[in-house]
Amino acid sequence: MKPSINEIQKDVVRFLDENLPKHFTYHNTEHTLYVFEKAIHIANKEKVNSQAIALLKIAALYHDIGFTKSHLEHEKIGCEIAKKQLKNYGYSKEEIQTICEMIMATKIPQSPKNLLEEILADADLEYLATSKYLKTSTSLYQELLHFNPDLSEDEWVDIQIKFIKNHRYHTSYCKRYKTFRKNKNLALLESTT
Repeated sequence: MKPSINEIQKDVVRFLDENLPKHFTYHNTEHTLYVFEKAIHIANKEKVNSQAIALLKIAALYHDIGFTKSHLEHEKIGCEIAKKQLKNYGYSKEEIQTICEMIMATKIPQSPKNLLEEILADADLEYLATSKYLKTSTSLYQELLHFNPDLSEDEWVDIQIKFIKNHRYHTSYCKRYKTFRKNKNLALLESTT
């Protein structure tokens, strides 16, 4: 019998807390739980059935678990970790495949192929359209400085402007309710250059 989503969430949170290097100031447990909540919210707005939402929740919990091993190809590594753990939890090959495809859909540039993948991709970057954008962006900048200490704040602003200009939400809900706010954040960034 499969453990409950709550039990899996506790296991994943414990795993992240114990194994994530401290320099991950953005890709951390807090981010995982944020994406988990946003994925559920978007899925409900998109009227996804509860069975599909259960798989989406698992994918959200595992989407950045690969950072415990490396920041390079972390989605692929995350799928390998998910495969091992979820097999032990009693998930079928088909369910694990669906979960891994959702995880891979968060890889930048995003290219989701179905609604569940679109939801997780949008949940992962939902912060671009929030009032917490600047604070979150600063956390990501601090993390990137660990790998590239020469990255200046001006360069980071330019990277962000380019990223937001090229980014598109995928779900009907995010297109309708998040794009305007994201564009406000873009304007805010552009006003600082």
